[in-house]
Amino acid sequence: MRLMWSDTTLRKRLFFVIAALIASRFLAAVPIPGIDALRLEQFVSGSQLFGLLNLFSGGGLSTLSIVMLGVGPYITSSIVMQLLTVLIPRLKQLYQEEGEAGRERFTQYSRLLTLPFAAIQGAALLIVLEKQGVLPALDPFAFLTNLAVVIAGSVLLMWVGELISEFGIGNGVSLLIFAGIVASFPSTVGQLVFSFDQTQIPVYLAFIAVGAAIIAGVVFITEAERPIPVTYAKRVRGNRLYGGISTYLPLRLNQAGVIPIIFAISLLLFPQMIFGFLAQLGGGTLSSISSYINSILSNQLFYGAFYFLLVFVFTYFYTAVTFDPKSISENLQKSGAFIPGVRPGEATAEHLTKVILRITLFGALFLGAIAVLPIIMQAATGIIALSLGGTALLIVVSVVLDLIRKVDAQVAMREY
Repeated sequence: MRLMWSDTTLRKRLFFVIAALIASRFLAAVPIPGIDALRLEQFVSGSQLFGLLNLFSGGGLSTLSIVMLGVGPYITSSIVMQLLTVLIPRLKQLYQEEGEAGRERFTQYSRLLTLPFAAIQGAALLIVLEKQGVLPALDPFAFLTNLAVVIAGSVLLMWVGELISEFGIGNGVSLLIFAGIVASFPSTVGQLVFSFDQTQIPVYLAFIAVGAAIIAGVVFITEAERPIPVTYAKRVRGNRLYGGISTYLPLRLNQAGVIPIIFAISLLLFPQMIFGFLAQLGGGTLSSISSYINSILSNQLFYGAFYFLLVFVFTYFYTAVTFDPKSISENLQKSGAFIPGVRPGEATAEHLTKVILRITLFGALFLGAIAVLPIIMQAATGIIALSLGGTALLIVVSVVLDLIRKVDAQVAMREY
């Protein structure tokens, strides 16, 4: 800790993160005009969908702030771009093979795709809120003005998140979501204290137990790793002998961290919001179909199963995108290193692929189980707050662990 604060560069990065998070909280407190605060509170608290949306907006939806969309559109566009790398070889080459310049262009495409997603989500959300009486009936000009404001707010928050990633420490998008969750903790605890019911003590105890299980599970899976032994061949340069040492390559059980959870919830929320908007349009076949699909998506059994599947798939998918066995095997070969019992080159890449597929299976299954555990508790008790609180706890623990790991890496690099 002392070394962390004594390092000037690291201290500046930490202060930048803190300043950016404070700025995001100020943005979340600036509301759009004409809000019925009481109806808004009732609407958000009584809906799991909008409770999760509020979670991902960093608390901006609970006040209908200018950043009420949060980083949701940016996350959605990032998911779409990552999925397109599977379908479009050129995008995969851009992301994985063209270095920093290629990744920068890939990120730029994600930013541009954020605008149409923000427009769709913003329009759907404003119309639903207007139908529910949270917002007054808006004329076309006022509606377009509010839509432009929330789109600009989402893009602004995306920019703040990218600044955190570039000039701070950690993933900026994850930290913005983390800040919104932490900011809502005092009000949540206050509500529990003032609405305390002795008959609900077993439920509270069960929630504490589930929270402890989530924390322990996430810490265990995040920190667990499979060491791959690596040996450096002996080489003579001049009159000196180099190499001959043995070390290991740490492969984490969950290489993707909190990203699969964020991706999965985002992909669940987007269709629910769109079909909810279509269902609000009134009579007609489209409205009936949308209401039916929305009822299926709102079913707890379907929601939990689909959530588990998405977390499982995204854990594998994000690991495949970020972990490149071929590149690692080439780097080992260039530095004169090899895995004992495995030939360098292609055989090493195949060995690493086989190992990462096996260990990611356990990581994905465990992460999916931890993700749906609060939903099972909600189904058993009927309390929406259990599901929202469990999801929030899962994200908070994962983000804190990721941040600690990156700070430790920076400190180790400075010591070296």
